Amino acid sequence: MTSSLRFLMCSPDHYDVDYVINPWMEGNIHKSSRDRAVDQWRKLHNVIKDHAIVDLVTPQIGVPDMVFTANAGLVLGDIAVLSRFFHKERQGEEPFFKQWFEENGFTVHELPSELPFEGAGDALFDREGRCLWAGYGFRSELDSHPYLAKWLDVEVLSLRLMDERFYHLDTCFCPLQDGYLLYYPPAFDAYSNRLIELRIPPEKRLVVAEADAANFACNSVNIDDIVIMNKASDDLKKRISDAGFRVIETPLTEFLKAGGAAKCLTLRVTEPVRVELHGSAAIESRMIRLDGHLLDSGLINRALDIVVEAGGSFQVLNFNLGVQRQSTSSAEVKVTAPSHDVMETIMSQLIDLGALPPPQEVCDCHLETVVQDGVAPDDFYVTTIYPTQIRMNNEWVTVDKQRMDAAIALSADSETAECKLLRDLKTSDRVVVGVEGIRTVRKTESREQRNTQEFSFMGAGVSSERRVELVVEQIAWELRQIRDQGGRVVVSAGPVVIHTGGGEHLAHLVREGYVQALLGGNAIAVHDMEQSLMGTSLGVDMKRGVSVRGGHRHHLKVINMVRRYGSIAKTVEAGVLKKGILYECVRHHIPFSLAGSIRDDGPLPDTQMDLIQAQEEYARLIAGADMILMLSSMLHSIGVGNMTPAGVKMVCVDINPAVVTKLSDRGSVESVGVVTDVGLFLSLLVQQLDKLTHAYQVAQSV
Repeated sequence: MTSSLRFLMCSPDHYDVDYVINPWMEGNIHKSSRDRAVDQWRKLHNVIKDHAIVDLVTPQIGVPDMVFTANAGLVLGDIAVLSRFFHKERQGEEPFFKQWFEENGFTVHELPSELPFEGAGDALFDREGRCLWAGYGFRSELDSHPYLAKWLDVEVLSLRLMDERFYHLDTCFCPLQDGYLLYYPPAFDAYSNRLIELRIPPEKRLVVAEADAANFACNSVNIDDIVIMNKASDDLKKRISDAGFRVIETPLTEFLKAGGAAKCLTLRVTEPVRVELHGSAAIESRMIRLDGHLLDSGLINRALDIVVEAGGSFQVLNFNLGVQRQSTSSAEVKVTAPSHDVMETIMSQLIDLGALPPPQEVCDCHLETVVQDGVAPDDFYVTTIYPTQIRMNNEWVTVDKQRMDAAIALSADSETAECKLLRDLKTSDRVVVGVEGIRTVRKTESREQRNTQEFSFMGAGVSSERRVELVVEQIAWELRQIRDQGGRVVVSAGPVVIHTGGGEHLAHLVREGYVQALLGGNAIAVHDMEQSLMGTSLGVDMKRGVSVRGGHRHHLKVINMVRRYGSIAKTVEAGVLKKGILYECVRHHIPFSLAGSIRDDGPLPDTQMDLIQAQEEYARLIAGADMILMLSSMLHSIGVGNMTPAGVKMVCVDINPAVVTKLSDRGSVESVGVVTDVGLFLSLLVQQLDKLTHAYQVAQSV
């Protein structure tokens, strides 16, 4: 019995693979057999005619993909939304499909010419007409979805496609009768898969394996309890059958060469209209403004990448390019996201880049009161290393105590905002939530400022061995400037400094006034004193490079001795410890903090085993630093980096490139990474400082 359903098809009189606009076309240019294509199309046409009414649109020369009528547009009732093809190769089809819709009594809606949307290839109705699943990512833009919701008066659920093989929604997603769904989850991002799982119960989700997906099993035509497809495995056919459907296979291999199958070759023009349901879309759009050296700094690229990678879409509305090298540029960008949550994620990252809403859209930040000590309200804003301001009473207020991974809080009795760790939040504190009324202050630096300033730090770079000496010269010059101007340098160091022979050089830096605070763990202090007292580090003779009999006990003997005196300072005062890094710190009144861990032997009496207390001591010593040297200590260096605001010069030295990259990825233009042996680095640094001192003395004597 023929159903009252109607489908639009187009015979393949002019079909061929003439160009490449998807991965399936690669290697198949003019390799499709016209005769086989016609035969396969007729078989599909006959199968559908046995169960529904088929209308035909006249094929046209020069548009070989017109055979894929699913992309003609999207139809609901007597309304048709005409496609706007992404690729110019298919844009010639639009007038022919528009003519067919109009001649058959449809009211045709047309999207803006620059807004891609590829019809029922990227928009599939729930078979009960409850909602419209709309895909985006390769051929259709997210910004088209609000138009669909408005014109068709239907709820639109946006799904982001991630696998270029499945460039249209209908290649990997097929709604079936009675609320069933045939789909291939890896084709979608995590957000889309969660949305699918929220709307479709598990018992009605028919997950397709990759082999079946590659045979376009999801590109099926569903007519009542019949599923018409190119091919399916026995397992998939059984699961579809168990769900109450009958599978009809009809080979469409010639059309797979162009990236299409049964569904692509048909457009359903009778869709159920649910008059009691009305249009809605979770899609959200916002305007942002970016200012600075957008091109030469790569800022505009990073901003747009953030939008796309998070699942959003963008439209650059205005771009004012600076006309000279020192001129800044500005851009206004419309950002669209599939949901409020995704938009908040995107906006928080764009704020980190210094993005702002247009002046007319700036509003005060939102505050919520803490109701439980140590617990922030949901959706609290997480801070970065960059100076941050919040909008209160129509004025921008600078946030104090800037650091990353904190909340912005205002005490009950104060209008002063500051960064607070979650554990420090108190009941009645007010915390900034959401992303409204927040901005970060980023330096506007041109290429010339970054690349030609004498002794400037390389912007967030990671230097290899061949550049170490150049970097050391820059760092030495900066260290000398900081010391002579009464600034502060903080060193975070691991025990590798001792093992690589760098202990004497770091001690020299402390003695000569280049270090104002030392941060580390139990190990660096133990091995520094072991070397100073016994000539070994981890039981290895530092001069001969060989293990000493019984040397594995040396570090414990050192710990025991310091514990006997009560502290490192008292060991120095007793005349027992006479050299080394910790000796110089004590003699020159340089504060140090040793943060303990579960692996520490002893530990030394100076080691702070209370983790929170150790973090607070670190933060106190970091405050006001002009430079931080991070010397081969991954955990301590990352911890220090998290506590340090932008504007502090950071130098990370480690033999492991991953550690250096981790610190450099903070994005601060004041940071530099050096991949090298830390002992070699310290030796070169001391040599360079001695050269600067000698040059200064010569200049003074002239």
